Amino acid sequence: MGDVEDPDLYAAQPLFEWQNSEVGKWIMAHSVETPMWHRQADVNSYGYQYAVEAWLKGADHTFWQLKWGQKYIDSLIK
Repeated sequence: MGDVEDPDLYAAQPLFEWQNSEVGKWIMAHSVETPMWHRQADVNSYGYQYAVEAWLKGADHTFWQLKWGQKYIDSLIK
């Protein structure tokens, strides 16, 4: 996300879309605590990066890795 006046406002729609996706719904249902998002400065683009952080129990983490795992993360980076 580039340098904008209110980056959280611009990030709200993609975060909401993720929350309502298959993987987002699954994370929201299986997270030990309520997932939270973080904003950090992106020094390469002078903008911001957003990340969602969630805590999963062992079996749920294994399920997530097998169903989505690194393939899902790689698809977000592109």
